[in-house]
Amino acid sequence: MKGQSIIELLLVIGLTAIILPAILTGLVASRSGKVQQNLRLEAVALLKETQEAVRNVREKDWNTFAVNGTFHPEIAVDNSWSLAANAETISGFTRSVVISDVNRDASGAIVLTGGTLDPSTKRVVTTVSWTTPSASSVTSTSYIARLDNITYTETLEAEFNNGTKTGITVTNTAGGEFVLSSGTAGSDWCLPATPSASTSFDLPKSGVANALTAITDQAGDSVFAGTGDNASGVSFQKVNVSTSSPPVPSGGATFDGYKTNGVFGDSGFSYMATDTNSKEIVIIDLNQYSDSPTNSKYKEVGHFNAPGNGNGNSIYVVGNTGYMTSGNKFYTFSLSADRSGSQSQLGTATLAGTGDKIMVVNSKAYIAIDSSSTQLQIIDVSDPASLPSPVNISVTGEDGKDVFVNPSGTRAYLATETSASQKEFFIINVNSTDPQYKQTLGSFDTNGMNPKGVTVVTNNKAIVVGTGGIEYQVIDISTESNPQSCGELNIDTGVNGVAGVLQADGDAYSYIITGDTNAELKIIPGGAGGGGGYISEGIFESQTIPIPIPTTSTSFNRFEVEVGRPSQADIYFQVAVEQAVNDSCDGVTFNYVGTDGTSSTFFTTTVTSGPETFGYSIPPSINPGRCFRYKVYMSSSDSSQTPTFYDITINYAP
Repeated sequence: MKGQSIIELLLVIGLTAIILPAILTGLVASRSGKVQQNLRLEAVALLKETQEAVRNVREKDWNTFAVNGTFHPEIAVDNSWSLAANAETISGFTRSVVISDVNRDASGAIVLTGGTLDPSTKRVVTTVSWTTPSASSVTSTSYIARLDNITYTETLEAEFNNGTKTGITVTNTAGGEFVLSSGTAGSDWCLPATPSASTSFDLPKSGVANALTAITDQAGDSVFAGTGDNASGVSFQKVNVSTSSPPVPSGGATFDGYKTNGVFGDSGFSYMATDTNSKEIVIIDLNQYSDSPTNSKYKEVGHFNAPGNGNGNSIYVVGNTGYMTSGNKFYTFSLSADRSGSQSQLGTATLAGTGDKIMVVNSKAYIAIDSSSTQLQIIDVSDPASLPSPVNISVTGEDGKDVFVNPSGTRAYLATETSASQKEFFIINVNSTDPQYKQTLGSFDTNGMNPKGVTVVTNNKAIVVGTGGIEYQVIDISTESNPQSCGELNIDTGVNGVAGVLQADGDAYSYIITGDTNAELKIIPGGAGGGGGYISEGIFESQTIPIPIPTTSTSFNRFEVEVGRPSQADIYFQVAVEQAVNDSCDGVTFNYVGTDGTSSTFFTTTVTSGPETFGYSIPPSINPGRCFRYKVYMSSSDSSQTPTFYDITINYAP
């Protein structure tokens, strides 16, 4: 019996040794698990609170919320949620909110690498963690977008009339729309008429003028002319031209004191490139006079002094930025709102030769170079303070003299110095997205005329002017590979410059500046000839879209247009999103882009059988901003057909 008891005791001890630790471990684990479970519940509650705080901050102000970094929520002085920097420790937990950028691929899907920045979406990773009784955490990842989804529509006649129209007529056939303007019946670029005394104008004094530019508005045309070949004339003369048919030129005020090599004008100011080394660019205010109350002499208000001692060769202005050449240097400079005083330099680039003429289209400067090896250079001026190296273009010709670029920035028309064996007019592909970029598409021999200027007018016609030979030549560029002469005028005094205008009512004219000291300025009407019909091309630039929350940076997401496009016509678009300047969109320079966010692409359409809607996404790369405009390009190869623009709806999110 004693032996049996000992055996039983040993069995009890053995079983206890096996079972008791398991029981104790289970009891401890049960208690620890309960604690961990409670902590997880608390952590989840903190996580939900943090998520709610993040949403509240987003709803209150997207710009305050959309800042990358690590934050934690806290109550602000107004008892609303805010996000403070860094993670925080609260009741034994550590919680953090990590905000970062979101990129999307071409289809709009979110990608972790590559893609394009989406300024309207942020990735938010919220984490709550603890270390005892064991290290654990709960995490949530969300993508938060701008809260509002607002639309703005333009469809009324009055709204379209607030835009800038070149070759465009606003009608009210279907509640408000615009089409190509109708051309002047009978006027034909290919049958240029010798200017009469009534369509000519004698500039003051006896100088030889060689600087010319022109603009048009509802009241008529403004022609800006200056001396250059000698200093016997006035430095500057503004000529006003009526909208009547035929047009009537009349003298405006003048300005003197400088030898002018180039001139540019807008509605408020004129800019002259001069031989004065301390003032290579002189600015006059067209609304101020130095001889009040006579008001016959414009007042000088500002200038730009280029580095070095060179002369100003050429000048161009877009918005609040000026572009000029002096010798083989290209300069950009800022323009104050009132243009007063000395204007500040922004950037500079070295050219392949003397820059004779400048034209700026879609954030690119095109410069005719006085060089027989590189006749044209292109500079990206989207950031005027940081200019890249120029793109060089060579043609089989002599030195570059003048250049004209079409409004879409896809073709450059270059005039070069006369040559006995080479041509002088070149059509160049300047669409950087095209495989034929920088290639000469066609050329033309001016046959002894030494070109001084070139422009492209309506109905696929180019005009080249100069001295010697036939001084005024019209070229049909309908077939780019084979430009053909279609009209000419013999002007023995020579032609030193040309500018083309298309008035709002569809009348088209070329203005030429000649060596005729009794009538330097001459007006030549043009058009398709015959019975009129629609002109071949036009451009509409919208008003700045009135955003109802002017203090908020806005993301413009997409737009839809309703248009009609006949078989022989085309209509396409670009948009611009810019930041405000001094809390205002007034004076902002709008840079128009297409589908990929560059000035080389467009939002295109297809032929329609009637009004049809097309929708497009606005490139995220140009967002956000506060100032929005759109531009409509219209063209037609059949004077009986025109595209029609009915309305646009823009979706944006403050």
